[in-house]
Amino acid sequence: MSNNNNENNNNIEINEKIGKSEHLLHLSVFNKDTAFTENERKSLKLRGLIPPAIETLEQQCSRALSQLRGFETMIEKYIYLSSLQDRNQTLFYSLLMNNLVETLPIVYTPTVGEACVKFAHNWRVAQGMYFASEDKGSIRSMLDNWPREQVDIIVVTDGSRILGLGDLGANGMGIPIGKLSLYVAGAGFNPARTLPCLLDFGTNREELLNDPEYLGMKHNRVTGEEYYSLVEEFVEAVYDKWPNVLVQFEDFSNDHAFDLLDIYRNKHLCFNDDIQGTGAVILSGYINCLKLQNIDPKDAKLVFIGAGSAGVGVADTIVSWFETQGISTEEARSKFYFVDSRGLVTADRGDKLASHKVRYARTDNDGKQAKDLLDIIKLVKPNGLIGLSGQSRIFHEDHIKEMCSFIDNPVIMALSNPTSKAECTAEQAYTWSEGKAIFCSGSPFDPVEINGKTIVPGQGNNMYIFPGLGFGAYLCKAKTITEPMIVAAAESLANSVNQDQLDSGCVYPKLDGIRDISSNVAVAVIKKAREQNLTTLDIPDDELKEWIISKSYKPCYTEYSHI
Repeated sequence: MSNNNNENNNNIEINEKIGKSEHLLHLSVFNKDTAFTENERKSLKLRGLIPPAIETLEQQCSRALSQLRGFETMIEKYIYLSSLQDRNQTLFYSLLMNNLVETLPIVYTPTVGEACVKFAHNWRVAQGMYFASEDKGSIRSMLDNWPREQVDIIVVTDGSRILGLGDLGANGMGIPIGKLSLYVAGAGFNPARTLPCLLDFGTNREELLNDPEYLGMKHNRVTGEEYYSLVEEFVEAVYDKWPNVLVQFEDFSNDHAFDLLDIYRNKHLCFNDDIQGTGAVILSGYINCLKLQNIDPKDAKLVFIGAGSAGVGVADTIVSWFETQGISTEEARSKFYFVDSRGLVTADRGDKLASHKVRYARTDNDGKQAKDLLDIIKLVKPNGLIGLSGQSRIFHEDHIKEMCSFIDNPVIMALSNPTSKAECTAEQAYTWSEGKAIFCSGSPFDPVEINGKTIVPGQGNNMYIFPGLGFGAYLCKAKTITEPMIVAAAESLANSVNQDQLDSGCVYPKLDGIRDISSNVAVAVIKKAREQNLTTLDIPDDELKEWIISKSYKPCYTEYSHI
């Protein structure tokens, strides 16, 4: 079996041995369903196995979209799209990319949260690879079971902190699956060379351990040195088999996320999207917020509600950008006030701080401890609140009104996912601020009408960053992904918002232009990698974008012939 068009990432070589031609109908990478031509049906012995009508990809997309819209609930739509992906990969990505604004909330947040909670109960077809703690010593040989020779990108989770839902164990596999779909749709990774992975080191959630349908290992989580040695075996096995692969860590709990990033970020091509991707996308939005507020970075102050991996990751990335603006690291960190479950994070609070919090612990509190958010807002008078707490609706009316008392257009970022975990809704932020707030969320909210004006809430969606960041780093074969590369990605995204959009209150571009956004981000990443001597790619700067686009996967059918 051969494919007559094998250029770059747009098409997939058929070099597997297929026992019977009709098996094409059951291999999602190759299946064309009713789009097999008359010649293909004859030569591949498919006549009679599919309806006689010969359709185009566009006709198939139209039917699939109608089918999708026929389902009432988001989880039903999620299951339909998952089934379509398992049946016909090309059609799935064509539908996804041509209807991104409609399908993105189904494929990923907020629906993926519910899909993960119900993962075992709705399980249908195996996707990706699972590595249990009991597989210690066998991970490298297990990787050889993966049917594809080449893997360009891996998204891996241990299921310990899925969105704002906590420990979901093996049910967390829905996250790498969904995330890789966005890498394909958003930037152009070849879907046939992606690999979702789940490190199943147990779960501490009793309801899962007692669930007869739960598909993961039914024991408490592995901890300590045993945990780190298992991750080490996985990482080293992956890079032994695929030396140029990009690994993205996703939804690891705070007690491991920073440590793992520190261990591997300077050894391999990898990054943590919860820490670095979130940091970049929020930095980008914040750059544009400062423009709207007409505030110099030197005068900015932020209160962070939530001091986990995402919150500290955002702060670290903003600090890196502040440094490019002539602000020292120490001064930059002093602009941030972190609030966790015990109140304002201070050095003398009396509890043992997690290592990632220490660098942001306040030392200027004169021994006084503040616990109430309203009191902290009155004390600090920040230009923005950034919520990454995973705690639903903890921004209250008095918080927003107090912000409006000392700044005309406060930044209110309610970034926890899924939507149900957001610190406040868009309607609440706009109503309480009388339409003055610059609001951003992690998951989408509907437009809000206030004072006769319709306001479209901004969404600090990591999809603006991670596809282009990952694709650029992978394509140029960067040795590592550095903080300057991440800041370059954020600045590229910020610059994609034109003045008219800024004047209308938008701090992020429209998501339907994600391929162009990702290409620009990839260009910025490659340029910075070259500046740091992390790549030997020698394509001229003015040709980079065209080259990146030429390497991007585009869903299309090609002619098959029988050998």
